[in-house]
Amino acid sequence: MNTENISFIIALTVAIVVAWGVLRARYLHEFVVNDGLIGLVYRNGKLTEAVKAGRYFRWGKVYRIALIDARNTLLPVAGQEVLSADGISIKISVVVTSQVIDAIKAVQTVDNYTAHLYSAAQNALREVTAGLAMDALINQRVAIAGELRERLARLADSIGVRVHAVEVRDIMLSADLRRAFSETLKAKQEGQAALERARGESAALRNLANAARLLESQPALITLRFLQSMTDSGAKQMLVMNDISAFVPAVRSAKNVAPANET
Repeated sequence: MNTENISFIIALTVAIVVAWGVLRARYLHEFVVNDGLIGLVYRNGKLTEAVKAGRYFRWGKVYRIALIDARNTLLPVAGQEVLSADGISIKISVVVTSQVIDAIKAVQTVDNYTAHLYSAAQNALREVTAGLAMDALINQRVAIAGELRERLARLADSIGVRVHAVEVRDIMLSADLRRAFSETLKAKQEGQAALERARGESAALRNLANAARLLESQPALITLRFLQSMTDSGAKQMLVMNDISAFVPAVRSAKNVAPANET
């Protein structure tokens, strides 16, 4: 092989390498889609396919990829002022857990699927609360969340999104209503405490009445109770008695026993 042939081969190899580099740089597109994302591949502005996590190569001009998050996403719906069935104005905040299950439908059906889901959550919240009184809104959060999820699921499915759960976070009342509820709760607690005191006093009076009836029928019990108190060495008490009639039965018994012993 002469020198000219060697030079030609070298030049051809260099040309091929350069041409490959130019073609690869201009026409070969490499995409990497991470876990939890969906890649939407566009060519010349037209959506051609949706790809899952992985590494992809495409030959051609004007390729572009858009990444859509396919993981569960929390959508907070800030305090929404609504009217209950009894005409009370309150603010309710909810959190929607959703997931994109059809990325192509999500981007082609609406311009912003998140904004549409947010607006639908607001509308559903107004519709649900309009048919419930405030007591029901406060005490039936789980049921309200279930109904909101059912209403949102229909719209979400039409735009390629699945609603997994809806949670009612906060129910905020106006300052006047909070003060009224606080006063009502305070009055309820005070009434309960007064009722318990009345029950205790009634029980104490019943016990005293029973004791009085027992002492009236058995006067000697006073003497026994007194002697029991006197024999209690640990008790340091001073007893003042204005009436010693209770001791009369004991004294009489002692007098009756004395003559018997003399006999």
